[in-house]
Amino acid sequence: MRLTERAIGLLAIAVASISVSAGAKTPEAVPGEFIVKMRTPVTANKNAVSALSSRLGAYIKRTMPEQNLVVIKRPVFETTNSVVKTLAQDPAIEYIEPNFIYRISKTPNDPMLGQLWGMNNTKNPGIDIGALKAWELETGSKDVVVAVIDTGINYNHPDLAGNVWVNEAEKAGKVGIDDDGNGVVDDIYGYNAITQTGDPLDDHGHGSHTSGTIGASGDDGKGIVGVNWNVRIMGSKFLSAEGSGTLEGAILAIDYATKMGANIMSNSWGGGGFSQALSDAIQRAADKGILFVAAAGNESNNNDAEATYPAGYNLPNVLAVAAVDDAGHMASFSNYGRRTVQVGAPGVNITSSINTGGYDTWSGTSMATPHVSGIAALLLAHEPGMTAVQMKDRIVQTANPIPGLHGKVSSGGMANAFFALTSQVPPADPNDPANWQSVSVSAATAHPYDINAKQTYQVSVPGAKQISIYFERFVTENNYDFVTIKDAAGNVVDKMTGNQDDSFSRVIDGDSATLEFTSDSSINNFGFEVTKAAWR
Repeated sequence: MRLTERAIGLLAIAVASISVSAGAKTPEAVPGEFIVKMRTPVTANKNAVSALSSRLGAYIKRTMPEQNLVVIKRPVFETTNSVVKTLAQDPAIEYIEPNFIYRISKTPNDPMLGQLWGMNNTKNPGIDIGALKAWELETGSKDVVVAVIDTGINYNHPDLAGNVWVNEAEKAGKVGIDDDGNGVVDDIYGYNAITQTGDPLDDHGHGSHTSGTIGASGDDGKGIVGVNWNVRIMGSKFLSAEGSGTLEGAILAIDYATKMGANIMSNSWGGGGFSQALSDAIQRAADKGILFVAAAGNESNNNDAEATYPAGYNLPNVLAVAAVDDAGHMASFSNYGRRTVQVGAPGVNITSSINTGGYDTWSGTSMATPHVSGIAALLLAHEPGMTAVQMKDRIVQTANPIPGLHGKVSSGGMANAFFALTSQVPPADPNDPANWQSVSVSAATAHPYDINAKQTYQVSVPGAKQISIYFERFVTENNYDFVTIKDAAGNVVDKMTGNQDDSFSRVIDGDSATLEFTSDSSINNFGFEVTKAAWR
């Protein structure tokens, strides 16, 4: 339900109770949420709630009839003071106050949390999905079902078993009988499209790894924790022990999850060309309101120029994900596309559960995807009834901008659970060179550049403390032809290759830098063209 535009406010007598002195820290509260005490009786009656919602100009999140309280949600761009002033005159309100946050600590006791930089990056704070702050607001719900379309799931893993989806009709039914009439026998934990059976047990590890990021049980004193402490993960297996599968299997796996009530599908796989049949399967999921989260791919490819599937299907429920490392740089292997890839997420050195019952650390857009699937599940737990398009839009619009994704994904940022839950547009990053002053500079190769090239260029901005070099065009043979950037002392700051159009280099301390361009004896390409330098 969308919020209306009428503002709400505090009675004047309530202002003093929440005001703070100059310089004092503002009490932490859930953005946009307020507790309202009504003078007239509050009921849970649908018509009464609707009428009260209209009067207050707010979405009513919860009613507490015994206390005559309602919890309302307002657009987060409204300040508390504006809320105070506008409803101060409503005689039906006894008082209204922010939905304050109180903490003991919502940090889970899972012993491997410190290894999960994607949840909480202590090395580079802020380069994560904001899980710790998000968990103060929401830890997930068993009402949300995430289908992992993959190699299956180890439904016996101690960190997964408590959050595995269970088909209760089959669990309570007879062995060897299709008790629920869905065409699959004994599909208690999901489906295996390879064997056409109801056993999605993981024989590779990939599906269990992605499942752990989505929903390893939280605060249980063992192993890791997923983005969701509570959720239901449905195994829909079409990838084999060797990690491969067919179009036929993918369609069957997607259709099974669609039929069995999944809310979100997590898809850490790709390949093949355009398939109308696969597109139609994803559309059938869209018709049921299911979000389809997909890995952008691991070929260092510009998906705008050459589509990668299934991430590249132009369907409203498809959300494509690139991989980011713990320093906020797009992973060297990650595909990207400022039109066709929407967000980035942690995808380098990600620790999660595997099929053996233990844990391992893997990298790939496969690892980034379940972070976003997990955020979507957390969001749906917090705001039940959201459509696939609403979830996608919220995640994209609230992505946290980072320099490493500028020009690489449509949002320019990493998916962030806290900002998604609170519907906040993150503030501009002061460390992003795109937000700095800039001056025109010029450095360029020949177009195309020569083979066996060894060329040096100088860039300087006198008086600057830090600079970053902007490449308007940058196309070289990936992993063979390079631009190495050094600071004034000769330290290597950055090494760039592949397609880096419309991008800034990493930040260089000092006011000058040297660019060293080298190419091998095979393929040559456009090269690069520097048109400005950002500085501060």
